[in-house]
Amino acid sequence: MKAFGFLSFGHYSLNGHPSGKETLKQALELSQAADELGVNGAYFRVHHFAPQNASPMPLLGAIAATTEHIEVGTGVIDMRYENPLYLAEEAAALDQLADGRVALGVSRGSPEPAERGWEAFGYTGSTDPRGADIAREHYKKFLKAVRGEAMAKAASAGEQYPQLYRPGTELPVLPYSPGLDRRIWWGAATHASAEQAAREGVNLMSSTLVLEATGQSLSELQAEQIKRYRAAWKEAGHDWTPRVSVSRSVFPVVSERDRQIFGFGESKDSIGMIDGTTGTFGRTYVDEPDKLIEQLLDDEAVQAADTLMLTIPNQAGVEINQSILANFAEHVAPALGWKPAQAGPVEGYPVQ
Repeated sequence: MKAFGFLSFGHYSLNGHPSGKETLKQALELSQAADELGVNGAYFRVHHFAPQNASPMPLLGAIAATTEHIEVGTGVIDMRYENPLYLAEEAAALDQLADGRVALGVSRGSPEPAERGWEAFGYTGSTDPRGADIAREHYKKFLKAVRGEAMAKAASAGEQYPQLYRPGTELPVLPYSPGLDRRIWWGAATHASAEQAAREGVNLMSSTLVLEATGQSLSELQAEQIKRYRAAWKEAGHDWTPRVSVSRSVFPVVSERDRQIFGFGESKDSIGMIDGTTGTFGRTYVDEPDKLIEQLLDDEAVQAADTLMLTIPNQAGVEINQSILANFAEHVAPALGWKPAQAGPVEGYPVQ
């Protein structure tokens, strides 16, 4: 592990505390505190028709504008609900303002409360009850746009732009932010989708569950997923080294208050259903730092990845979550090979 960040699901209450406004402002405050700690990334889940964070760009923009080093991103944007070219424009503009600190996780997304909710956003025609075909179509177009490929052709010269383009010239969406395409992650829930992400030349983001249930632990399943991803990447012949992240719920116990808040003792992985599919869900790590270090060093997937995302209970407020990050940074992360954040794009992903 070289980097760690926090992953917030952005839960809020419709009838009490925290409100949506409080959740956004607390996310900003926590990100600023994390930046001072040297935490490498602040990442946010994106959901629709639910009391959780939705459109991420305003929040990511506020964080980028008030921090210096921390990477800002998502885990993940549901591409069923996105205009891919507009998202590419937003991402590029934010990346330029943030000096290359944007890292967006995208995917088909998890189940949402609305039935075929993407249709309410104007994206119709899916023949898949889960909208996977629309998500894939949007993702492919988004990736092409981020990479600067042509998306339209210039019209005949008009009054407003009489000499800007020769008619028929192929046009990319603008702005274009070089290097951003190397900071796009695919949120893979299966081995097959991880291998597909490798072939397409994007980073791998593996969450706290995998849609595989073989009797193996989540760590073993994710380690296999990462192995297959890297083999497919090598076979594809890409000329750069990708990043791989995994997510874990980790709560260091360094005080009696920590013990009272988070409890104590070892949990286990579990098998459950999500989106009509059986999956393996990860355990929660709660222990004293030396025990956590041993457990995480034994976690095959954590050791195979270069980035660890700590899922945080955002509803607990800034102070508690800041203490989780601070305790992890001080007592656990150094033993795992952590490199604190520095200004500019993450090491290995230079803006070209």
